[in-house]
Amino acid sequence: MKFIVPVLLAVLTTLLMEGNLMARESDVTEIPWFIGGIGGAYLMVEPGELEVEVFKRNWDARSGRTQLQAILVAPDREVLDSAEIPPSRETSEESLAPVQSVTLGARVDRPGIYALMITSRGNRYGLNLGWSLRTNAAGYLIETSRGHRDERHQEPLVLIHGDRPADVCFLPRPGEFEIEIEGLPADTGPLILYDERGEQVLEIPAIPERATAIRQYLRIPPGDSEESSARATVPAGEGRGTAPWRLHFPEGQAYVNIDGVTRWEGGDRYRDLSLWSPEPQSWFSFYPYRWLISPYQRTVWSEPEQDGEIMFRVHNQGQESTEVDLSLEFSGDRWPAELDLESIRLNSGQTREVRVQFTAPAAGQASVCHVRATPRGDPEVTTYATLTVRGGESPAGEPLDLPLVLQPYAHENRQFGYLPDYAVDNQVYFDLENRPFVVAGGQLFRREEGQWTSTRLAEAVVRSVPSIGSGTWSSISTKIAFDADNDLYLLGRAGSTVGLLHSTDGGASFTAYVLAGRESEPRAWDLEQFSGHNVPEGPPPVIRNTRRHRDTDPRLRWRSINDLELFVGEKTADGRLTFQPPLLISDMALGLSMHSGIPSSVVSRDSKVHVVWGEATDPAISREEIPGVPAYAVTYDRDAETLGEPVFLSFGPPPNDGHNTPSITMDSRGYLHVVVGTHGAPFQYLRSSEPNDAESGWTSATRTSDANLRQTYVGLVCGADDTLHLVFRLWRSGDQHLDGASWAALAYQSKPPGGSWSEPRVLVAPPLSEYSIYYHRLTCDRQGALFLSYDYWSTLWFYRNDQRGPVPAGSGRPGRGWGRAVLNSRDGGVTWRLW
Repeated sequence: MKFIVPVLLAVLTTLLMEGNLMARESDVTEIPWFIGGIGGAYLMVEPGELEVEVFKRNWDARSGRTQLQAILVAPDREVLDSAEIPPSRETSEESLAPVQSVTLGARVDRPGIYALMITSRGNRYGLNLGWSLRTNAAGYLIETSRGHRDERHQEPLVLIHGDRPADVCFLPRPGEFEIEIEGLPADTGPLILYDERGEQVLEIPAIPERATAIRQYLRIPPGDSEESSARATVPAGEGRGTAPWRLHFPEGQAYVNIDGVTRWEGGDRYRDLSLWSPEPQSWFSFYPYRWLISPYQRTVWSEPEQDGEIMFRVHNQGQESTEVDLSLEFSGDRWPAELDLESIRLNSGQTREVRVQFTAPAAGQASVCHVRATPRGDPEVTTYATLTVRGGESPAGEPLDLPLVLQPYAHENRQFGYLPDYAVDNQVYFDLENRPFVVAGGQLFRREEGQWTSTRLAEAVVRSVPSIGSGTWSSISTKIAFDADNDLYLLGRAGSTVGLLHSTDGGASFTAYVLAGRESEPRAWDLEQFSGHNVPEGPPPVIRNTRRHRDTDPRLRWRSINDLELFVGEKTADGRLTFQPPLLISDMALGLSMHSGIPSSVVSRDSKVHVVWGEATDPAISREEIPGVPAYAVTYDRDAETLGEPVFLSFGPPPNDGHNTPSITMDSRGYLHVVVGTHGAPFQYLRSSEPNDAESGWTSATRTSDANLRQTYVGLVCGADDTLHLVFRLWRSGDQHLDGASWAALAYQSKPPGGSWSEPRVLVAPPLSEYSIYYHRLTCDRQGALFLSYDYWSTLWFYRNDQRGPVPAGSGRPGRGWGRAVLNSRDGGVTWRLW
């Protein structure tokens, strides 16, 4: 059966793309449906010739020239075909531009769940551009997935074909849900909601009125013509949620929100997955088997003819337990590879690992097999992952030809065989013996005698001071600190209690020292970690940032007012820790931006503890007077037990923006160095006039570059030779990469002692245009080698949803990127390798 799915995308602006494809005009009568919002489709494909015809139409011929990019990928995310439809050369005073189309295709040898991603350069939300598709796939679902917003995630459906009926087929929430519709034709008839048996559930009348909430969210002007709206609440019902319902529109023109489908609450089963279909015949049971087997692909380099193994994860996203059959398939001759399980039973939400044991081929050869996963209850929803084993040494350890350019669906492993056998979930720190440590997922990982071991913090914390009973401790920060005795420190939490976890045996066991107070208030924490030349004699100073106010005005979403407090402790002769009461540093501090850059708020030497922070200001004051977040430094003297006066450093534009956290480090002579954070503006740099002294003056603030750089998220360390190393996100445009579109790079600068900052150097370039974030963290070992941990995230929900991580993508926290990697430089940032 051939399904026709037209999808209207809205694109505000894109850049001119003149690809090599032969775009052609098509008859609009072939396309029965248009809807809004970029994203793509998931296709249930059987062996044979797969065809996907993609249509594009600029909805407003006067709105500008728009381009469309389509990428077709296999279940293992191998790119099978891609094409670009260039902007229409025709302009018109009419509302509609000509329809253009292009056909993507591939020879399919094995069944599975294939994917089609649709993007348009220059716009991540989609206005004024329509796309549609026609395919011979056995089934499909559309995922409406625009670029992210810094607010509640919603993906309203935009139906824009008012001269014919339309249907929206969706999986209903078992609980109560609301349907909200606006922008209907003024004289349209009632909408009808049908259940999975085709029986009518509701008749929803259209009311002559103008509702605009959905269009305000989409930033679409509502216009001034007469129109109708509709709203209905569907009560909770038993037994639903496995087959689609159908919402029928007598005229296919509307803006639609459906709870559990286009907007979500915390308890929704399929949060952030806006999957639906315009006709019930195309539906297949994709929801329960999203991320059925992962990773989608693994490339393993191994010693020739040596035995090895690799793990894949099988996941049940559904609400019922399921049995999944497993098998290996070979493209050519069978080679030595075996699965350890032939089937696996999974409870709802459960993930289990399966092992593929193999013998590597001869040097220079590659062996390929496919791990098939088939739900026993839905065998038509079968899919697979691919394992490629190559004999020889991985190129991942070789110096990189920078920038490392990520390609769509081809990141570090597919390109270089990068597959570390140690934890890279967070940044790495090194103790005084230069042994690496990583804290992630409630565990502390460390390497001893060439082997990585792990300790579960819940079991390793043997006591708390004072005792809090039987609370279970976990880490609340990815930072790890070491003192002059090589004792190890983490920040941890048990319930609402926060403490400094102290280990004297290399992380095998811990004592939790409670940092009491303000347990019922929202708090963020930081502690001093090694950034090049700071090794505290005792426990690291700890920062507590407690929020007292948060602005609700969307224009001030990054503004909050916090109490910034400093905890200073000391180690007694018998190795125990004692702490003074917290010292209030500021009652106007902004929040700490720690997810990217992981800036250092505090650094110390001898008795001096130096703290930097940014402050909130009155939003009514003009930017001429306050051009950015004012950054301050202050020093606490342990011996004198005195807190100095805050010293103003510089402004980090724009004002009242929590992204603009400053970072401090010190060199071997004790001079303090501060980079003042910004959000899309040049960083500001200062150095103290005297060593280990924040009160005797600073150099004038200077940019880290003469260019008008759009920098964000400071990552700063000081090398063994006192060279400063700086990593940040950098916006670029007009480059050959991504054909001149706007994109965000992970970039690097350095400053030798007494010298100037180098020009920015792009380390990692993204596979897709528009917004990106890397959740980067820069650290150094005790010999000055640099370690840069990062995890690429695209703004596009279709791309970021494709990876299943430990936390929801909608949380705004790391966890559903494409997997962390670590870059390492042992020559002061000149050459970089994957570590």
